[in-house]
Amino acid sequence: LRFLLQNDLDSQLSKAGGKLVVLDFFATWCGPCKMISPKLTELATKYADNVVVLKVDVDECEEIAMDYQISSMPTFVFLKNGTKVSEFSGANATRVEDTIKEHI
Repeated sequence: LRFLLQNDLDSQLSKAGGKLVVLDFFATWCGPCKMISPKLTELATKYADNVVVLKVDVDECEEIAMDYQISSMPTFVFLKNGTKVSEFSGANATRVEDTIKEHI
């Protein structure tokens, strides 16, 4: 689990290689984001061999949020080899895990 910086996305995606990348677009003021955060940390540990979880603060990384057209938080974007394979909004930990399982 890593917090992403504005200019760090490309290097993190290339570092991930063939692993599934989960972009967690969140805001520090977002209640549901805070609620799902511990579960996301747990999933990042559980699937560490196959998944890279990157937390993207929409207020700190506005350009990345705009590139992915993020309009609500939390939004989860799933990338495989740099290509988006899934995306959804809402603090649904079960759906995050199900999506991870589907794409690893």
